[in-house]
Amino acid sequence: MKCPFCGCEETQVKDSRNTDDNTAIRRRRECPECGFRFTTFERVQLRELIVVKKNGEKTLFDRDKLAKSISLALRKRPISAERVDKIVNSLQRNFESTGESEITTTQIGESVMEALSHLDNIAYIRFASVYKDFRDLDDVKEFVATIEKLTSSDDQNAQLKDE
Repeated sequence: MKCPFCGCEETQVKDSRNTDDNTAIRRRRECPECGFRFTTFERVQLRELIVVKKNGEKTLFDRDKLAKSISLALRKRPISAERVDKIVNSLQRNFESTGESEITTTQIGESVMEALSHLDNIAYIRFASVYKDFRDLDDVKEFVATIEKLTSSDDQNAQLKDE
């Protein structure tokens, strides 16, 4: 592993341990040249995913880009970074386990929307405003009304189960 500080080609692993959810190995490394310490993560990659954009362009799946977009939607919300990481891990595993090597941006967006809808309504609306390309306040009102309908029907179903 190359040192990100001085560029030395050899670094030493000082400590290795599994992450909390056992989906990666966290390694503390030290550069013998400059003494800089840093952390790396090793994750299992079942297959290389190709993302097919709406315009037909294809790019490699970028886990960090997915994490960044979810974190942006959850900004200043009471959700931990560890929870975001678990969501990203779950989504990536689901994408890789489909057996397909290509996934569309629509599939990714819908999966993120589904995950956020169960986690935080504000983040759900924030993400939807970009993903669904809301143009004005009426688009937001219509979307919030849909959420309210779904939430009230879920509450009614829960009450029926309790009775």
